[in-house]
Amino acid sequence: MSNYKNPMTVFKFVSASLIGIILFLFPVWWDGDGLTIPIAWIAGLLGSWLENVLPIMTLSIIVISAILSIIYTIKYRENDESTIMKKVFNISVYWLLVRVIGAIFAIMTFFKIGPEMIYSENTGGLLFSSLIPVLVTVFFLAAFFLPLLLEYGFLEFVGALFTKIMRPLFTLPGRSTVDILTSWVGDGTVGVMLTSQQYEQGFYSRRESVVIATTFSIVSITFAIVIMEELELNHVFGFFYLAIILAGIICGLILPRIPPLSLIKDTYTEAHDESVDLENIPDGYTPITFGYENALKQAYDAPGVLGFIKKGGKNAIDMLFGVLPVVMAIGTIATIIAEYTSFFTIIGMPFVPILEFLQIPEAQLASETVLVGFTDMYLPAILITDAPEMTKFVIGALSISQLIYLSEVGGVILASKIRVNIGTLFIIFLLRTLISLPIIALIAHLIY
Repeated sequence: MSNYKNPMTVFKFVSASLIGIILFLFPVWWDGDGLTIPIAWIAGLLGSWLENVLPIMTLSIIVISAILSIIYTIKYRENDESTIMKKVFNISVYWLLVRVIGAIFAIMTFFKIGPEMIYSENTGGLLFSSLIPVLVTVFFLAAFFLPLLLEYGFLEFVGALFTKIMRPLFTLPGRSTVDILTSWVGDGTVGVMLTSQQYEQGFYSRRESVVIATTFSIVSITFAIVIMEELELNHVFGFFYLAIILAGIICGLILPRIPPLSLIKDTYTEAHDESVDLENIPDGYTPITFGYENALKQAYDAPGVLGFIKKGGKNAIDMLFGVLPVVMAIGTIATIIAEYTSFFTIIGMPFVPILEFLQIPEAQLASETVLVGFTDMYLPAILITDAPEMTKFVIGALSISQLIYLSEVGGVILASKIRVNIGTLFIIFLLRTLISLPIIALIAHLIY
């Protein structure tokens, strides 16, 4: 390690970090795509090129995942050999069942067979045709290029700079700043992917990884604009996004300090090295010099080009085959409940007096959409389009601030290596709702 301060190591750190920053963190404005990050724009471009074959690719990935999971889980359960195939496909019986259900739903939706409620355009059709094809390209590219941020020292450098901010405010390590920026500027699912890998590598505790994924993996500015345009609120975009930012920050301050997040233990995976302390800055160092030295140490051991390609390929396989079937299964079930039952209308009834107290017009209509966002973030905007503008403002901003929705971010969290169950996700979703609603209502009253 004594030779880590050399020009080649510095070049690895600087070049990989700059490329990673440009791809994942540098916001750009593309005509037709709005404000986004290059990796998301490239994913969209790739999706348009593959538009005609994406449905069959999506079906193939989900079905192959289920088949290989059955084979590996049954045949190789006692095999101690560690391979990428075993890591992805040798899973518990519960997740095996979820993947099989996802494959069945995908087949029924692709061929439009069985009950229409499974493959309709608002349930399985929505997942299979609109959301999952986007995840295919995003997961492939983002997972492949994530090592640029993870392996070459950038997180070590950022962690030292922001520890004294993130730890006292949000109970998180400084390196989580990158996860948060990736979600807010780029894409929440990419943020979850980054967080999951940091947890697996032992840099985050279980509590920290769950806090980051459920508190900061919000959708991008671009998706917020889509919701805003659906509700015809373009003229108040500044206030709209201000409400989202304020709600997000306050949720970030409160939620890690109360149950259920506060009850999760700070346990680490076996990859965690207790001898490495990246947060406490030793005497004689500044945050910049300490971060730079740790970054060079990380870059010195980082893989070369072939190692980078191998690592990125493994990441892509893990995400595509491990996550897509879960999103298809859980997302379809959730949207069926939202579309064909009164479940969310009934559980939303207690919000009527709250909305009336906050003086939100048409509180009854608004209450029916308050919790339906747990299934899909776009549903509240669709259901509230005929409401008064103030109500649309509140529900639209709330649907984004709630963050956890099963058709995408929530499904990705459940399918990731971050261990959190759907019940806990719903409790966090409910708490985010209760905290965010008064904040957004206050801003709405300032402009209406």
